[in-house]
Amino acid sequence: MGSQSRRMSKSPVGNAAVGRSSLAVAGWRYVEKLSLEDFRAGDWSLLNRQRRAFYAARQADHVLHMLALSEADPTFGYQINNYRHCLQSATMVHRAGLDEETVVVALLHDIGFVACPANHGAFAAALVGGYVDDRHYWMLLHHQIFQRIHLHEYDGADRNARERWRGHPHFDWTAHYVAAFDQNAIDPNYENAPLSFFAPMVHRLFGQPAKPLAIS
Repeated sequence: MGSQSRRMSKSPVGNAAVGRSSLAVAGWRYVEKLSLEDFRAGDWSLLNRQRRAFYAARQADHVLHMLALSEADPTFGYQINNYRHCLQSATMVHRAGLDEETVVVALLHDIGFVACPANHGAFAAALVGGYVDDRHYWMLLHHQIFQRIHLHEYDGADRNARERWRGHPHFDWTAHYVAAFDQNAIDPNYENAPLSFFAPMVHRLFGQPAKPLAIS
């Protein structure tokens, strides 16, 4: 009985640090209730007010850090890694004279390539979709399939899979992006701009109010 009691009193593994987190900003307040069912209008008002300030200060940095984590990643066969590929794509878009929103979309189009490989397009679409034009959201959702047209002798790939969307308002933009700024952005000799060049653009994009996402 005594040994069982001792076993039950032990803290769970990974729960060594007990207690509330430190506040990020002096003057911010906690909601002291420990169940969401107990929250009321005043609690949600407090949280939402602080949430807006929190995201405004940190969201873009989190996105940039997420991409920067892959800077030193190896590649499994391409001549550059995914980090360089994203920078290269964004640099190509910038040098082509396209708008800043499109540059950021290019920068982040493959941000989930390693963390969410099978659905990295949907990953990127969910990340930036609330801040960009519908054509970019649709392109991100579908660019993996549109890329197949460029894959010769790739086992199991239906090169014409994109044809199911022929006639869609965003078909041409997606096809153009993939052809001009994605499938060819793997050149080790291409001098891309550094991430710091794009950071202010990322901050401006995520500094806008987000809109609801529509699935199509």
